[in-house]
Amino acid sequence: MELPAAAWGLLSVTGTEVRAGRREPCVLSLGRRSGRYGIVIHSQEKENSDPDYIPINSRFKCVQEAEETLLIDIATNTGCKVRIQGDETAERLFEIPDEERCLGFLSEVQSIQEAHLKASVPERKDSASWHQVEKNLPGLSQASSSGALGFEDDFNTLSLEEKRNMQNHQMGSRREPPPPPVPQNRQFYREREGTSRDQPKVTNTMRKMFLPSTQSGQREGLIKHVLAKREKAYVNLHNFRFFVGTWNVNGQSPDSGLEPWLVCDTEPPDFYCIGFQELDLSTEAFFYFDSAKEQEWLVAVEKSLHPQAKYKKVQMVRLVGMMLLIFAKKDQLSNIREIMTESVGTGIMGKMGNKGGVAVRFVFHNTTFCIVNSHLAAHVEDFERRNQDYKDICARMSFVTPDDSLPQLNIMKHDVVIWLGDLNYRLCLPDASEVKSLITKNDLQKLLTYDQLNIQRTQKKAFADFTEGEIKFIPTYKYDSKTDRWDSSGKCRVPAWCDRILWRGGNINQLRYCSHMDLKTSDHKPVSALFRIGVKVVDEQRYRKLFEDIVRIMDRMENDFLPSLELSRREFEFENVKFRQLQKQKFQITNNGQVTCHFSFIPKLNDSHYCKPWLRAEPCEGYLEPDESTDISLDVYVSKDSVTLLNSGEDKIEDILVLHLDRGKDYFLTISGTYLPSCFGTSLEALCRMRRPIREVPVTKLIDLGEDSFLEKEKSVLQMGSLDSEEGSGMPLQVPKEIWLLVDHLFKHACHQEDLFQTPGMQEELEQIIDCLDTSIPETIPGSNHSVAEALLIFLEALPEPVICYELYQRCLDWSHNSRLCRQVIFQLPRCHRSVFRYLMSFLRELLRYSEDNNVSVAMIAALFSSLLLRPPPNLMAKQTQQDRQRAINFLYSFLLAGDEE
Repeated sequence: MELPAAAWGLLSVTGTEVRAGRREPCVLSLGRRSGRYGIVIHSQEKENSDPDYIPINSRFKCVQEAEETLLIDIATNTGCKVRIQGDETAERLFEIPDEERCLGFLSEVQSIQEAHLKASVPERKDSASWHQVEKNLPGLSQASSSGALGFEDDFNTLSLEEKRNMQNHQMGSRREPPPPPVPQNRQFYREREGTSRDQPKVTNTMRKMFLPSTQSGQREGLIKHVLAKREKAYVNLHNFRFFVGTWNVNGQSPDSGLEPWLVCDTEPPDFYCIGFQELDLSTEAFFYFDSAKEQEWLVAVEKSLHPQAKYKKVQMVRLVGMMLLIFAKKDQLSNIREIMTESVGTGIMGKMGNKGGVAVRFVFHNTTFCIVNSHLAAHVEDFERRNQDYKDICARMSFVTPDDSLPQLNIMKHDVVIWLGDLNYRLCLPDASEVKSLITKNDLQKLLTYDQLNIQRTQKKAFADFTEGEIKFIPTYKYDSKTDRWDSSGKCRVPAWCDRILWRGGNINQLRYCSHMDLKTSDHKPVSALFRIGVKVVDEQRYRKLFEDIVRIMDRMENDFLPSLELSRREFEFENVKFRQLQKQKFQITNNGQVTCHFSFIPKLNDSHYCKPWLRAEPCEGYLEPDESTDISLDVYVSKDSVTLLNSGEDKIEDILVLHLDRGKDYFLTISGTYLPSCFGTSLEALCRMRRPIREVPVTKLIDLGEDSFLEKEKSVLQMGSLDSEEGSGMPLQVPKEIWLLVDHLFKHACHQEDLFQTPGMQEELEQIIDCLDTSIPETIPGSNHSVAEALLIFLEALPEPVICYELYQRCLDWSHNSRLCRQVIFQLPRCHRSVFRYLMSFLRELLRYSEDNNVSVAMIAALFSSLLLRPPPNLMAKQTQQDRQRAINFLYSFLLAGDEE
């Protein structure tokens, strides 16, 4: 094995490989075999085995993932995640803790790949073939002005000056247009597709391949922006047929062929978009573990696609029981690019993904598609909770662009959106016999006036911008399994159209919308729709001419004018910021210059992000034509990741944003405000020494309590020195009053509550509960039992130090097999932590006595609460394996089943 002559410091990186939830230590390095460069993977767990070797060639991929974050819950960047895929190897995921070293290593890898690609580029024979060549070369799709760098195999031996000279020569000589941009969306790294091979998987968080940021890159961004604005000048509409299907399979396995559902049209569709719900109802699946049902239903679908065409799977995404499959005709694969997936759990705490949505987005020719499959909250009366689920999915479902400096794409930023699934909206008629009578009379139109989805859409509470075809089929829920008989159980559910397909966008015609009564596997019937969609196909000749015209105009404009912006405001004050309560302020920017400009928020000196964790600007980047304006929203949201520093006074609602204008100047925005401390995110020790609500405690005393509580945990003693208030005097409380109030409420009112700790609370009620605990000692807690239950979980998750302290985490895992040793660990906890743990276990054991009423199981409680009470230290969070999670669950099992004898 030979090593290339390059800087040794960048030739290898140490990290872990993620396989089936496990993390295996490994070393990635660059090497050569038979004169070909490749990635060498040394497994540190298999020291005596030969290392794996992945050659770097035209089908090789090495990309970095971005951190997945919620819309307003911004996590800090820790290390790199890298996905590698070879010519004949499946995609592999690696985590590299040293980000700077990882970026250097990836830069070397790209240099080698670019050299290989340059050596294999065929000469262009005529102008009509230019786009086909570029479409299959990475890098060429990134920048017309920078082009593919023509480095030789010994690129690493060239001097920096030689590299710059060669790159500048390429920039000056090449004037080919880039592939057509997609309107309103910035161009992603273009995937290489081969018509003779399976299309490689593409993750939702793929980043750019570390091309240098230069003036030429800024220039190309402007060109692409103008091209996208004038898209109509070079595209034609071509019609394609899309089959869309949805089925809640109630945890069953396929027991018959799916042809009655998937092959109900004579002409084969160009695309299949197939969504399942309740694929797996096991407790393990609720917590995102693997499911055998995934493969069963995938195989069943593949066997049942239209026999008159050949299809290939484009992408699959699953979250617990929700699975979405996209198939396309093989001859269309080369026209599909920028495939990304995303998922959002709306179950309680976002930890139980039994409800939520999954999505696949892609570009077909020059039209952007987003397909969403969702399963919303159940129960007739909970239509507002379904509305909230819909809004949560829309707000949190964002596709991270390969270039993390570009804004994320949400669902609505696509030309075509198709939303399918078990939306669970019911009929506002309580009498099942009346509904069945109307169905027997085929009076569906009268029934549909009571349909909750129709009512909520009319009131613009949910799916307001979506269209649904006329429903001419009887309700698809609820049947006795394996029959066409309505639900005959004791609950006798009222029939309803739970399973729906909606769409938004232009050039969409629905040809058919129906249910499929022949399939009787589940208590739901499958539904399908057939669409004819006009897709924008690029006319290469017209596109090339427009590109050349734009370049000529831009050449003249750039020499004569500099960009300029006008801001409506530069100072922003946010008053009374609270935990988990979003505040927004908007301002307007206007391009008052003579040329198109590009703006972006940039990090300040020595910062890695453009703002603090509790702040976000939307959009954070964009383009403006002369005299064009846009609104920018500044969002302040204090999450569990930022609440502790704000509570302690170590951080304040103060920041300065730098709005940068390419080729222009920087504009500075001042952010200030006041923060109201919360018991959420405050340590157990400090709360046990507070007899009054936290808002009544002076800030200086909060800081003293925080410092004292740290010492108390370290020493595990109670003599803390006096403070000049009742918070510092007397014996501390055994458990914080906030935990006692929440648990006592649940004990008195919620032991028989159906689906407790499985149904999320309402956001408005959660805000009321948090405010109530921060400002008073209430006799009763406001809100529903579900909201109080989720408030307890949020409280435990926000603790800066979990109930079982970080230093005992590993010992708990190591001793989880022995109940006696587990109890010994609890004795080692500081007093207040030990008291809280025992109090919670007593409550949960009591709750399990009523499992027939509340549907709470030991497995579910152990899995949910172990993730909150027994959290890994922050430096081990990314390294936690599925085995570690299972051992944490086992640790709680002994307390839930056998009690906690002293």
